[in-house]
Amino acid sequence: MRKRSKSFGGMNLLWVFGFIGLVILKLVQGMENGNVSDMKYWGRGFYNKPLLVGLTLINGAAAKGAVCLDGSLPGYHFHRGYGPGSNSWLIQLEGGGWCGNIRNCIYSKRTRHGSSFHMEKQIPFVGILSNKAVENPDFFNWNRIKVRYCDGASFSGDSQHEAAGLYFRGQRIWHAAMEDLMSKGMRYAKQALLSGCSAGGLASILHCDEFRELFPRTTRVKCLSDAGLFLDTVDVSGRRSLRNLFGGVVTLQGVNKNLPRSCTSRLNPILCFFPQRLIASVRTPLFLLNAAYDTWQIQASLAPPSADYRWNWNDCRKNYARCSQPQLNYLQGFRNQMLGVVRGFSRSHQNGLFINSCFAHCQTERQDTWFAHDSPHIGNRGIAQSVGNWFFDRVGVQAIGCPYPCDKTCHNLVFN
Repeated sequence: MRKRSKSFGGMNLLWVFGFIGLVILKLVQGMENGNVSDMKYWGRGFYNKPLLVGLTLINGAAAKGAVCLDGSLPGYHFHRGYGPGSNSWLIQLEGGGWCGNIRNCIYSKRTRHGSSFHMEKQIPFVGILSNKAVENPDFFNWNRIKVRYCDGASFSGDSQHEAAGLYFRGQRIWHAAMEDLMSKGMRYAKQALLSGCSAGGLASILHCDEFRELFPRTTRVKCLSDAGLFLDTVDVSGRRSLRNLFGGVVTLQGVNKNLPRSCTSRLNPILCFFPQRLIASVRTPLFLLNAAYDTWQIQASLAPPSADYRWNWNDCRKNYARCSQPQLNYLQGFRNQMLGVVRGFSRSHQNGLFINSCFAHCQTERQDTWFAHDSPHIGNRGIAQSVGNWFFDRVGVQAIGCPYPCDKTCHNLVFN
């Protein structure tokens, strides 16, 4: 009887450890595939209910092999401009993490980040996509498009895995979406802005010059990357978690063939997936909007569960107020690295910069951070005003906020 009890206890122990391991795995997968903007947190700053815009599938995409991870059609949400904005176009590339191995990509293809079958039929247009002048003063009456993200490689892969039923066709999705929009009037644009958040922010850097080439030289064309400045940095265990993830994405999805030759001719293609090695070679005017303490990078790159062996960072990565002084010092080092990365970029007067010292991610997609009565500011200008001033050449914008905790205008993210 005693022997049976030991065996039963051992089985219970194995089950407990197995369950804990599964939880950790799901946490890591969630951070790799997740996007803080998915929280549906629209926050403060709303004056009215947001505009809901329906999903349009790109019907001709399949013939071009431009399909989501599961083979379904890609799509976008399109709200037409009017009046003075009828010939102006704003493209927002959706974010949603990456998948760098078969297991994670199979998981993703069963979600809206891998299949249009799982995408919302309508989404709210808020922040930079809002149709209200009081919420989006410079772009409210433009043609505004949200291109859905369903490839897992920042719209840049071109491969497939037949055995797993996975299609890595991000580059083709990009081309199919642009061709479709050009046929719907974008070819006549007088001005155009390519933007994106998170993985979409990286995509807006990768495709910025391609976007410029779609239009005549007389068209004003610029690009905006929001929370897309992912750094190739060392995590709390001394390894490079994000480089490992990006390595899987580049290798599995055939991204290397679509990265700039100016970089891949000198460096390993994996390193060329990091924006810090791309921004100097982007010829089109580019605006970098980033939080100095980007919450996604803290959770998935700097202190992911896989690198936090003793779980010392568990409270800090969820809530900045629970960080110890040594942890804050570590995060200050990350901010310093970010400022070093953009130093050369900021020397070009055509480029814009807004790096605030907030614990945030994707600030163009939330109304409370994009434009509201109490939205984040650096000096006397908020994010929407800064982007608008830069796009229309009203004022040059090279704004960097003072380090935490001096910025009292932040809308810091806290996780349960």
